[in-house]
Amino acid sequence: MDKYIKTAVLTAREKINGGIIYLLPGIFIHILTLISLTFLWRVVMVDGTQVGMNLEQMLTYTYMSALLADMLVVNTPAGGWLAEGILQTLYGRPMSIFGQLAAQTIGGWLPGLLLFSLPMALISPLLGINLVPASPFFLISLLLCISLGFAVDFLFACLSIKLRNMSWMIGRIRTAVLALFSGVVIPIKFLPFGLAQAMQYQPFASLGGSVLSIMVGSANVADVLTLQIIWNMILWPLALLAFRKSQEGMVSYGG
Repeated sequence: MDKYIKTAVLTAREKINGGIIYLLPGIFIHILTLISLTFLWRVVMVDGTQVGMNLEQMLTYTYMSALLADMLVVNTPAGGWLAEGILQTLYGRPMSIFGQLAAQTIGGWLPGLLLFSLPMALISPLLGINLVPASPFFLISLLLCISLGFAVDFLFACLSIKLRNMSWMIGRIRTAVLALFSGVVIPIKFLPFGLAQAMQYQPFASLGGSVLSIMVGSANVADVLTLQIIWNMILWPLALLAFRKSQEGMVSYGG
């Protein structure tokens, strides 16, 4: 594991090569956005209105969504295979492609976790936010979410390889689909017209929204974990198969 750990560390260092001061504007914007959202929910739900969650649960849901944003919807460097030549570079190293992508992705999370997520978690009691998980299975759900997130990201990367002239559009579609159907931005329970019941079984719902629902105690833990395991078992073989076939496309394009 040493080579993957070193890869993650190097990626983290790359993020702060220009100095921490260059990260501060982005962190400041995240903080302002998060605090604004917490006050917004306090105003919207001030009359005690509940739509599947009470005010305390909604505040925790929103807060944790911001703190764990990178983990809840995984975004690896694989999407930049064409513009940045990421995958071709990885083939030149004696390491697993998936392992390298995972290490680089996790390394990219570290600066944000240390400079934003950890400080905001420490001051959460001052904002009246309870970050104690409602279930001890929260961590298991988070790990399953991260695993599924990698599979989903690899599938979108393979799609962009297949449609290389439209890779930019695939990236935008991916962002929109995951934002809407993962439940990270808008909880699945809030979807109107009876969509909530139907949408909870699609694979994207097993990403961030499921984890956050377990965190705040608004979901059946057994059902959520079962769906996450099932979608991992379905999508990982598809991702591996699709990636194997996509290699031919990358080689022919490079040639």
